Amino acid sequence: MQKSIQLDRPESPRNDSNGTNHVHNQRIVETETADGFKKKEQSCFCLFVCLCFSSVFRFATCQIPTDLSIQVEDVTFHVHKYPLVSKCGYLRTVELPPPNSHLGYDLKLEKFPGGSETFEIILKFCYGLPISLNPDTVAATRCASEFLDMTEAMEDGNLIAKTEAFFTFVVLSSWNDTVTVLRSCEILSPWAENLQIVRRCCDSIISKISRGNSAEEMLIEENWWLKDVTTLHISHFLRIITALRAKEMKPEIIGSCIIRYGEKWLPSTDTKTEGTGKYGNRINDFQVMSGRKQETNIGQNKERRTIIESLASILPPQKEAVPCKFLLWMLKKAIVYAASPVLVLELEKKIGMVLENASVNDLLIPTNSVGEQTIDSTEKQTMHNLEAVQRILDYFLIYEKQQLQQQGLKSTASNISKLVDSYLAEIASDPNVSIDKFQVLAESLPREARASHDGLYRAIDTYLQVLFSEQVKMKAAIQGKDHITSDDESDKESSQSPSKKEVKSLKEELEKIKIQMEELQRDYSELQHDYEKVNNKNRKTTWTFGWRKKKSALSDGKLDREVTEEGHYRSNVGCKAGSRRRQSIS
Repeated sequence: MQKSIQLDRPESPRNDSNGTNHVHNQRIVETETADGFKKKEQSCFCLFVCLCFSSVFRFATCQIPTDLSIQVEDVTFHVHKYPLVSKCGYLRTVELPPPNSHLGYDLKLEKFPGGSETFEIILKFCYGLPISLNPDTVAATRCASEFLDMTEAMEDGNLIAKTEAFFTFVVLSSWNDTVTVLRSCEILSPWAENLQIVRRCCDSIISKISRGNSAEEMLIEENWWLKDVTTLHISHFLRIITALRAKEMKPEIIGSCIIRYGEKWLPSTDTKTEGTGKYGNRINDFQVMSGRKQETNIGQNKERRTIIESLASILPPQKEAVPCKFLLWMLKKAIVYAASPVLVLELEKKIGMVLENASVNDLLIPTNSVGEQTIDSTEKQTMHNLEAVQRILDYFLIYEKQQLQQQGLKSTASNISKLVDSYLAEIASDPNVSIDKFQVLAESLPREARASHDGLYRAIDTYLQVLFSEQVKMKAAIQGKDHITSDDESDKESSQSPSKKEVKSLKEELEKIKIQMEELQRDYSELQHDYEKVNNKNRKTTWTFGWRKKKSALSDGKLDREVTEEGHYRSNVGCKAGSRRRQSIS
């Protein structure tokens, strides 16, 4: 591959002897072969620029080969040493390797601000070619000139002074240019921070937002700056919002800006959700599938976790600042991307303050986070995070109690009871929800909070139906397994005789039955005797005849019990009509 970097000078007129204008086009050429070796172009021109009294540029050219090769990123520049050393203090003091080095370059600039494109601008300036500063390149050029130590001590009007003047008087006076420069600073850390470029841009933006505007005017005209501010890096956005909060901007405006930023930089994982980045109601938006774990980008997850933690740290404390729906959406994201536990608790407290504005779908919080094991060998995991909802309810009750004591406001627990009952009905279909967790949630609210228990009854009914269904499935699975394992041994077990212990146990049971039968017979005889005394002996009714018949059968009969060798017994009752055989007890 052959690559040529060409720096063209615009047409510059000069007067020759006959007074006509001629244009010279000079360039620096670098040639790179496919095998990676660099070849110096021996016909390069070293440019010397001088300013004549007639205010017209005149050029003197001399054919001098390049004597310095500098590598920036993956590009090697073959240049002349003198134009660079005369303006760059860094190149004057740096130690160069010996000429016979096999590295392919004399100097490598590691972590050069702005990369090879910015270094081309530096070369143009060093060779006296005009450069065009603009908001997209001024920050990188300023950092690069600082890297190379292009100060006024090296030459008057050096690049540091030029970029500083452009930044101060041109960029900072324009809103759009300031935002553009601040965006370009994202890849220039730590140079942009150390040179105060980021700080000055943020200060300029804050000043323009709050300059001479009352709170009402700012609320009406907030859209003109919200769109631009939400495109900034999270660290820059955090600095601006923190400063605006310090200036006592209305919480609603701060909250609106945070919501917009979250919607833009924390997109939903479900493409079916209406609007990219909108916080939806579906739990599918936040489910983390185990099959996607190997495809997740660790760096992207870390960046999103940083955004969540930063946004949560600047949420205004006022209830009306952000809606409950957005807070629950933030909580779901915080759990999914494994944000700090302290931050999660703070979000739960804020949600507890405005829980009456939540819906059931908002409370369907996921259990897993990115990278967390979804399958546990010892305990089945529930689909929804019941512990988080329980903590939110606890915070709500604490906040409700404080409000009743301090301000005597009307309790909103009745509205929350409907929400809790609907939530219980939703999680009741999860077979992994234990009875203890279900009961704790059901009993979390005081009894007087429920005006009607219909919703709770429906939730319990659903839970019991699911529980019964799961038990039936488990029983069927166990029976099917036992049937398969015991199929080959069933014939052997049926042919085996009972053990001696079983026979002995049966004999003891028969003795007990015999004693009980004798006691029953005595009791019956006594009752019959008393009855006969009371009634007239000459008056015989059908009822008395029936009882006497039964008495005759019991008193005259013979109870035979025979224990078989297999452990079974038979009972024979003798009577006048003949003998009857009882069913064996097995």
